[in-house]
Amino acid sequence: MKLKVCGMKFPENIIEIENLKPDYMGFIFYSKSKRFFDQSELILDDNIKRVGVFVDQEIEYIKSKILKFKLDFVQLHGSEDVDFCTSLKSIIKIIKVFKINNDFNFKSTKMFESVSDYFLFDTKSNLHGGSGEKFDWNILKNYEGEKPFFLSGGIDLNDIKEIKEIQISHPIIGVDINSRFELQNLKKNRNKIKLFKNKLSL
Repeated sequence: MKLKVCGMKFPENIIEIENLKPDYMGFIFYSKSKRFFDQSELILDDNIKRVGVFVDQEIEYIKSKILKFKLDFVQLHGSEDVDFCTSLKSIIKIIKVFKINNDFNFKSTKMFESVSDYFLFDTKSNLHGGSGEKFDWNILKNYEGEKPFFLSGGIDLNDIKEIKEIQISHPIIGVDINSRFELQNLKKNRNKIKLFKNKLSL
């Protein structure tokens, strides 16, 4: 199962987490986020996929970040529609985010299957990710699609057993971790992520 560490912000912390060799690292290019990535460069092992996170932003802005930081994926975390995804699909791989609560209708994901490489299911909240809140994973039984997805939203160390149970019956490609693995200064907790990664691979 793949590991994606999102909300990376500080160069020295990026190096710390890079040494753990996660599969993906996420960088938020949404200025209203406290984890907004405002560095002038991004030095990162090419074996780690670079994911740029965007929220209802202009295509030209997204394209500029793709070029500048050599992104491998864009993660669309807003209300971007199918046409918007289509306009980016020819130049970069796409992770489309869906914000889940108990009333979510998974049929709404169907139209995005052809324009996304992966989905990401996150908890619906007033924040665009990083809320630390978990949705009821039992609702995933309503997902009948074949598009692989990342599971996100308040994931913590004690969730690994349940995540592996979900993997048995769902096309989950990996997990996306963020605020539950964060120190008060917004830096990621290297030791906690290392422990999580080791348990996830068992």
